[in-house]
Amino acid sequence: MNFSMFLQHFTNALGLGSMYGLIAIGYTMVYGILRLINFAHGDIFMLGAYFVFFATIQYKIPWALGLVIAVLGATACGLLVDRIAYRPLRDAPRISALISAIGVSFFIENASIVAFTGVPRNVIQPKLLMEPFALGTVRLIPLSLMVPVISFVLAAGLLWVIYRTKQGLAMRSISHDIETTRLMGVSVDKTIALTFAIGSALAAVAGIMWALRYPKVEPLMGMMPGFKAFIAAVFGGVGSVAGAMLGGLSLGFIEIMSVAFFPKLSGYRDAFAFVLLIVILLVKPTGLLGEKLEDKI
Repeated sequence: MNFSMFLQHFTNALGLGSMYGLIAIGYTMVYGILRLINFAHGDIFMLGAYFVFFATIQYKIPWALGLVIAVLGATACGLLVDRIAYRPLRDAPRISALISAIGVSFFIENASIVAFTGVPRNVIQPKLLMEPFALGTVRLIPLSLMVPVISFVLAAGLLWVIYRTKQGLAMRSISHDIETTRLMGVSVDKTIALTFAIGSALAAVAGIMWALRYPKVEPLMGMMPGFKAFIAAVFGGVGSVAGAMLGGLSLGFIEIMSVAFFPKLSGYRDAFAFVLLIVILLVKPTGLLGEKLEDKI
């Protein structure tokens, strides 16, 4: 493999991994606070992609405004999921919330098939993002470089919110002891809703970038990226935002580079993620940057 080909694969891996990382952040934030795996998170990713499709193609809204509408729409859906499916089960056994999460995921997927049909829809790719340019002997498109930049900026902004704002302090407090935090006057439900809103917004951004990078949308498009992002969150350390991004990047590089160096294994590309999950659970269950979290009975 020459340097030009390596750089091309490196760019692809960086873009794919950063999208996995953005989705994984939503998983890790919700689990860090509620000890709950939000299985509907991948479906919020899908809704973000569909909303930008309808905004820009069906209703001819300018791209910039369409992006904002798509993110706000997906965020609202994430808040609705928390309000309807999770908030009533705050004090219920954790298995009840888990079953509810699975049920919500199936509901969103099947409702989307009914509402949007199962036919894949093509997404318009703005020429500004798709016009190739030369970087030495390699030809790249602006979108390939914008995806990781946007992902890293959003992840850095989230870390600032978590460690430099009162809302972030409330999130970290709830993740350690929800009952004591409630006794201190913190609005637990509002803080959890904010967590869902941030995670859903990031998933929507990832869904929009995914739809631009692989220009089609379909109701089940969030299933496999959602599973892989969950694996990335486990690999990086569930509960760690930095770990989620690191896990996503690692998974992206493992997928792309393994196929680049061993083309005959391309049919097993998705299997690499699940093998990684098994290995990390056997070797280091807390992940690369995760800490041991005490379960509350």
